[in-house]
Amino acid sequence: MNEAVNISKKKPTDKAITGGGFKAIQYVLNCAKKVGRANLAATVRSNNTCKACAFGTGGQRGGLHNEYSNRIEICNKNIQAHLSDIRDPIPSQIFEHNSIEELKALSAKQIEDLGRLATPLYKAKGDKYYQCISYPSALAKISQRLTASDPLRSFFYASGRSSNEAAFILQLFARIYGCNHINNCSYYCHQASGVGLNASIGTATATIQYQDLHKADLIFVFGANPASNHPRFVKVLLECRQRGGKVIVVNPAKEAGLVRFASPSNLRSLIAGENQVASHYIQPHIGGDMAFICGLAKQLLATDSIDKAFIDAHCSDFPAYEDYLHKLDWQQITQTSGVSQAEIEVIAQCYADSKRSVFSWGMGLTHHYNGSENVEAISNLALLRNMIAGEGKGLLPLRGHSNVQGVGSMGFTPNLKQQLFDAIEQEYGVSLPRYQGMDTLACVQAAAAGEIDTAVLLGGNLFSASPDSRFSAKALDNIPFKVMVNSTLNYSHVNGVEGENIILPIRVRDEETQATTQESMFNFVRLSDGGFNRIENLLSEVDIISHIASAVIPALTFDFSQFQKHSNIRQAIAKLIPGFEQLAQIDESKREFHIPGRKFSQGVFPTNDGLAHFRLPKDSKWRDSKPQEDFILSTVRSEGQFNTIIFSEEDVYRGQKDRQVLFINCEDIEQLRCKEGDLIDLYNSTGVLSKLRLAAFDIKRGNVMTYFPEANILVPQTVDRRSRTPGFKSVQVKLRRSSS
Repeated sequence: MNEAVNISKKKPTDKAITGGGFKAIQYVLNCAKKVGRANLAATVRSNNTCKACAFGTGGQRGGLHNEYSNRIEICNKNIQAHLSDIRDPIPSQIFEHNSIEELKALSAKQIEDLGRLATPLYKAKGDKYYQCISYPSALAKISQRLTASDPLRSFFYASGRSSNEAAFILQLFARIYGCNHINNCSYYCHQASGVGLNASIGTATATIQYQDLHKADLIFVFGANPASNHPRFVKVLLECRQRGGKVIVVNPAKEAGLVRFASPSNLRSLIAGENQVASHYIQPHIGGDMAFICGLAKQLLATDSIDKAFIDAHCSDFPAYEDYLHKLDWQQITQTSGVSQAEIEVIAQCYADSKRSVFSWGMGLTHHYNGSENVEAISNLALLRNMIAGEGKGLLPLRGHSNVQGVGSMGFTPNLKQQLFDAIEQEYGVSLPRYQGMDTLACVQAAAAGEIDTAVLLGGNLFSASPDSRFSAKALDNIPFKVMVNSTLNYSHVNGVEGENIILPIRVRDEETQATTQESMFNFVRLSDGGFNRIENLLSEVDIISHIASAVIPALTFDFSQFQKHSNIRQAIAKLIPGFEQLAQIDESKREFHIPGRKFSQGVFPTNDGLAHFRLPKDSKWRDSKPQEDFILSTVRSEGQFNTIIFSEEDVYRGQKDRQVLFINCEDIEQLRCKEGDLIDLYNSTGVLSKLRLAAFDIKRGNVMTYFPEANILVPQTVDRRSRTPGFKSVQVKLRRSSS
């Protein structure tokens, strides 16, 4: 069998498209022309954590370095984030002369291109325009409304771009205020990873550090497209190949950037052309990952390629798992996964031959109605061969926002860990609410039911991140008072804003007047110095939160004014949150650190019994019951976007000039009696997405892809019952020709 496993007859994405390379270098040069070479160089080199993905660079080693090596680390996502922040302020005339409906008619990219928010914006209920107001006026309105509101009818939301300091004091304020409806953007991305990992091995984060990637001889990439979303990870994959290791990509679509990628910071890749990323590329059906992973596990058992001594000493529930696999037949596995037994046997042998394996995954595993079980299946596979602990071994959820993991560590979740809950009550002499807080989607649904009066959104783009766009807009419209804290305008500011709304601009990370900290997906805590002053008179997130909290909470209950000084927040975090003790010295030492205990070196797990647990899937469906005329849709991101932010309409890696496109197998196009370029509508009981252009793509028959967040109009509110994560990549749809 060929080393690279191919499935579809026609491979439209294999038209010599190579990710990265000189195109990436040219992109950086073009950005430098827009904002000035000196401006761009200063910001990317500064001692601030990268603002893009949680792979992490920057901090006290300078913006071009990670915690592992001295080589330069930079990527397009980093540049895009900086470019967004360096732009000029939006002129006030934009809001004076353009109604909200007119702003709403702009594309997401056009809204982003307007520039930075530079002054607070206000609209009363029913108003058609935003008006510029002062910070004191905005903060006074917010404080008055929160004081008059019922905390039980409020919710607080944070994106992963905020700092640890801001996340900590906002969740503390919300709880002392009396609200447990506190959630972050992970409920729409990697919450299933946390739920699945906690159930399996007692942790919600990666079990490796950055350097382990450079010691692995095999790296799995499940349900992710790092060429577009985590470009520096692709360099790691290339270097694994260059030292003789293997990279196994499991993705329903053949993504060009995972086939070939020329890393600008890897000369062998850039000049010599050694840019083959995947040694094996497996394309299951959308939602077929569980069956494929179970097939690998079944084959390992059949060939006695498991570490029975480790399992017996350090794991529980293996007999039930073994029995479960024995009862699965290969027809079930291959039919559901869409991968042949022969292909599964090849990949299982690669894994059996590996001495050090890393398993990484993205939202292609978590955005399903069995997302938590998908993650548990990965953990099972790692446990079978003792690939959890030790150098070059372990599990790596590929997280998006640069500090989404840190926001969670700070307790920005509906339920605090008991140790932190008790520590806060004891340290501050306060009583925190004990009721069950709502997750993100539950808060939106409560708003639709008229059960929410106030919402405070720290960053992010909640409207565009939520499923069922029509429902979400109406639900957000139904909230009488919303506060949105952002650096730029986005669709959440023009959709669902029928009530009273305030938008507060902020200093971004490298503009802070005091240092902040962030946590990467490798559990590494960085210190950002801030220091730039691009827009005068902007407040920081901490300034805003501490002012509001001080006005709402009596000083005798808790004095939030002390937290206007960031170092005081770090002292509190160090004292209260296990693993962050070193924050107490970081202002003086400048010493960044890995959070202790999160990388496993021995066979002892932080579960109640100290054992890892094999988990049996209960929610995963094994037979394809969809009607024959239906397709399964996966929403995807483009190379020109980061999360909900659209920096470019073009998707260079998929060869598209715009986003109005449906990626589909060429044989399905023929079956539909259509041709490439024809316009079709996607529809289901949730909504309709009209006039998408058909584009042939190397994807399994019966599976289609189009872009997020536009496709959210089709995504139902159905969720993984355990993680409450919507199935953004498991959407059943029908196709019809568009009307003229």
